[in-house]
Amino acid sequence: MASEPILGAEIIVKALIDQGVEVIFGYPGGAVLPLYDALFKHNQIKHILVRHEQAAVHAAEGYARSTGKVGVVLVTSGPGATNAVTGLTDALMDSIPIVCLTGQVPTHLIGNDAFQEADTTGITRPCTKHNYLVKSVDDLSRTIHEAFHVARSGRPGPVVVDLPKDVQQTAGTYTNHAGERHRSYNPPVKPDRQQVEAAIALMASAKKPLFYIGGGVVNSGPAAAQLLVDFIRLTGFPCTQTLMGLGAFPGSDPLSIGMLGMHGMYEANWAMHDCDVMINIGARFDDRVTGKVSAFSPNSKKIHVDIDPSSINKNVRVDVPVVGDVGHVVEEMMRIWKARQIRPDAKALSAWWDQINKWRGRDCLKYKQDSEIIKPQYALERLYSAIKDRDFYITTEVGQHQMWAAQFLKFEKPHHWMTSGGLGTMGYGLPAATGVQVAHPDSLVIDVAGEASIMMNIQELSTLVQYRLPVKIFILNNRWMGMVRQWQELLHGGRYSESYSDALPDFVKLADAFGAHGLRASKTSELDGIIKQMIDIKGPVIVDVAVDEKENCFPMIPSGAAHNEMLLGPEDQSAKPISEEGMVLV
Repeated sequence: MASEPILGAEIIVKALIDQGVEVIFGYPGGAVLPLYDALFKHNQIKHILVRHEQAAVHAAEGYARSTGKVGVVLVTSGPGATNAVTGLTDALMDSIPIVCLTGQVPTHLIGNDAFQEADTTGITRPCTKHNYLVKSVDDLSRTIHEAFHVARSGRPGPVVVDLPKDVQQTAGTYTNHAGERHRSYNPPVKPDRQQVEAAIALMASAKKPLFYIGGGVVNSGPAAAQLLVDFIRLTGFPCTQTLMGLGAFPGSDPLSIGMLGMHGMYEANWAMHDCDVMINIGARFDDRVTGKVSAFSPNSKKIHVDIDPSSINKNVRVDVPVVGDVGHVVEEMMRIWKARQIRPDAKALSAWWDQINKWRGRDCLKYKQDSEIIKPQYALERLYSAIKDRDFYITTEVGQHQMWAAQFLKFEKPHHWMTSGGLGTMGYGLPAATGVQVAHPDSLVIDVAGEASIMMNIQELSTLVQYRLPVKIFILNNRWMGMVRQWQELLHGGRYSESYSDALPDFVKLADAFGAHGLRASKTSELDGIIKQMIDIKGPVIVDVAVDEKENCFPMIPSGAAHNEMLLGPEDQSAKPISEEGMVLV
């Protein structure tokens, strides 16, 4: 039912409240002051003031990914909106539900190059799931509610609502559209039964099966993830996860063979190469997983379950496509499997596991910690040992430390691992951790960082201090842009062009300058004590861990190579030289 006329800014706030919004991450400016004034008059929504609009979106991503809710961002026009573009693109690539409210100049000034005007809908069209420019207060209620529906439905993603200042200041009526069925956008969630039956028949015939699960399982929610865990255990098939799928299947489960892809596990990549039936649940066959597409899992029949039909047959041709939500699809798969009392070929499956265990025996993550110089792998092993029995959440920046964190930290359930996968955004981890800590104030939240990435959004330390958010920043400091240096070493003849950081701050003093706590570990004997201090300190902490500057991240599939062309390390006898195009040379 329509209400009495109120200002557009009040309409927006009412819509947010009816959508269940509890937190907004934002930064004010002239074009959104009416909306900030409306927020000031209400106390149902908490606003977190970030120090940069990119950080606002990353914080909303952390909030959304750790809760399953829609993250909300509020920024002003012009540079406020353009600063948010990196975060929006990151959310689009990783399928994170975000509603970003952007201010805009008054409607009569649009197109006049007015102060702080930008074509926000034009700029954000390629990096959002959908966007709106609201030109009439009469459209406000419907548009805000529709934006939330679009952001969370089907394959989730970011939605921008551009709000001219005069629309916010014009009186109109509010109508609560929350929960209404949308007129045109209702993506299917239940699968075609025949396709599910075809998938089950293929799985029943498998001799060397492999589950390949991705971030879509996490997006589908904890109940769907648990259904999949139960189904995988019912089949007894091995399971590998993408970088975005970590935690969707318990990392300690014996059926888990770890992460696959460019820096994935030896056994996972070989299993992917040699399997005869691949069951892809909620992954998109991205290039960091497939490597050389023509040599990707060359002898397998492929099943692909995804809620987004445009992702199916986009990068890799599959034999059985199943469009639908993971929860509904797996529920139907399990029902058919049980009803038909399917029993996999026990002899073939046992032989397959024997082969996988032989690959496991290579111990692809082994490293030498034989001095007081801290290896980054050792630092993460000690960190995991200290936190594994706690309720912890991990975010990361982007680079070597990100891959080491994925390799050495185990996740037993979804929504506890937040990293920038598709876009690979340096500077993601600190603001994302801010959003996670806001959502889970009593949990241990750690940003595993590199010294180069952390500098991208270091200003967000101020946000942590202002809101007393006890995020721990665990920096693996090797003084290099580590992944860049590694590629320059392997692909460009050791010509280290502009990858060394020659003027780093003293991170302990920097923490102190922001009003946080700073700690440093420079040798192995200091590490456990420093990690304990970090955990025990109640407020935000930076830990600067000086690690081996020359350590590279292995295993590694060179760009353009196949899964069976992994490099296991500098001393690996199977390692082959690499061309400047990234191809392994025979």
